Amino acid sequence: MNLDMDSLRRWIGRTEQQQDAVTHVPPQALGATLDWPPADWANGTELPPCWHWLFFLPRAPQSELGPDGHARRGGFLPPVPLPRRMWAGSQLEFAAPLRVGQLIRRQSRIADVRLKEGRGGPMVFVHVEHEIHADGQVCVRERHDLVYRDLPQPGDAAPAGQPAPADAQWTRRVVPDDVLLFRYSALTFNGHRIHYDRRYATEVEGYPGLVVHGPLIATLLLDLLRRELPQARVARFAFRALRPLFDTAPFRVRGQGLDAGTVRLWASTEDGLLAMDATATLA
Repeated sequence: MNLDMDSLRRWIGRTEQQQDAVTHVPPQALGATLDWPPADWANGTELPPCWHWLFFLPRAPQSELGPDGHARRGGFLPPVPLPRRMWAGSQLEFAAPLRVGQLIRRQSRIADVRLKEGRGGPMVFVHVEHEIHADGQVCVRERHDLVYRDLPQPGDAAPAGQPAPADAQWTRRVVPDDVLLFRYSALTFNGHRIHYDRRYATEVEGYPGLVVHGPLIATLLLDLLRRELPQARVARFAFRALRPLFDTAPFRVRGQGLDAGTVRLWASTEDGLLAMDATATLA
């Protein structure tokens, strides 16, 4: 495939702005999805880190969606012609908490568009910078990394994978059934069909099952930290998706304190391969 990178890189510097309100229903629903006891989420209640992904949801009309369920390419994001699109990772800074009842504003900017050659062919990385403002200050800064790649070819061998660390201090087993994936897709208004349409995921994109959302895995890692260290405040969080997880098998979220202010978090397959690697820096 001929990728016109000069054309795609013209998207660098493009900006977008959205406004939203932190209401109580989305965090109530995510809390239920993560099996937390019911809470009223009154005005002033702090959102846990990364629960801002419940807001600034995609708003493309149904008639403007592409075959994968995402908005057709070429709006704010560049029209990368590779069929697979995945959330590769993020680096986040939490300068101040977001709270129920706030009006919030997000400024977004395309920071970079780069081509890399992988074992399975070309990969295009799109890096998006977000700033979320509330009450006159920046509360969250995020660098969001997207990767676009081609579909696997018949006979392509699956990558060997990287063994996950064996020295977890905390661990939790997650069963990613299709109800969990549907609920998270609904909460984030994510139309990407790989997360809920099994026929599309397996027959069109060639996955063995429904794909667990990258941000859901990251949320589950931070949820593990919240359960084990309920008083901890996360100042920074960074994660990389290394291997997809599917609804065909359980997986584990694990954590290990590295020192007084840093925690390593990771997700692994049942057979011990590293799926996501993350670091949380505590305030």
